[in-house]
Amino acid sequence: MIQLGGGWDELLAPLFADERYKKIREFLKDEYSHHVIYPDMYDLYNCFRYTPLNEVRAVILGQDPYHNEGQAHGLCFSVKKGVQIPPSLVNIYKEIETDLGITEPNCGDLTKWARGGVLLLNTTLTVRAHLANSHSKCGWVWFTDSVIRLISENTQNVAFILWGGNARSKAPLIDQSKHLILQSPHPSPLSAYNGFFGCRHFSKTNAYLLSHGRQPIDWDLN
Repeated sequence: MIQLGGGWDELLAPLFADERYKKIREFLKDEYSHHVIYPDMYDLYNCFRYTPLNEVRAVILGQDPYHNEGQAHGLCFSVKKGVQIPPSLVNIYKEIETDLGITEPNCGDLTKWARGGVLLLNTTLTVRAHLANSHSKCGWVWFTDSVIRLISENTQNVAFILWGGNARSKAPLIDQSKHLILQSPHPSPLSAYNGFFGCRHFSKTNAYLLSHGRQPIDWDLN
């Protein structure tokens, strides 16, 4: 049995009992046995373990875990300490500095955000080494779509931050009458200049949270 704590076990129990999840689990058993898979299976659900359900104030959606050695550890856009900061995260840091005046950190580990109320959820939770999107059709999309819908239904006044086409396609899963949805192009160097830079999603998130009596996010990783 998977035990996540933080209120997630009760919320996600129907998903873990579903036949579709059982097929994902069987697929992963085979994949982890025969291939190099990221993240490590013990890091797979870190986004839930680090951010209790009742503390979720923002959700950032990523797509696919990083697929090179030492990068992915269960939090979207985040890499382990000592690993080179990926280009998309460099651009996220640049936007935070422009938006909030926070100096760019020299580490790509976003665990502090996760422990501070930001659910860092990839829409596909695993990947085969060096093969982007290799697990995108194994059932994870059903699972994470269900998670997004459950969060929307069971929380109030959360900022959902959707960067890029994959993340933005999830907007219909979110109840706009009780949550904030922020959308922009992806922070990748290929698209950041098309509207990600200047989106000010970090200050907008905090303004929204404050306006609803919720604690703002501390975006400073230094």
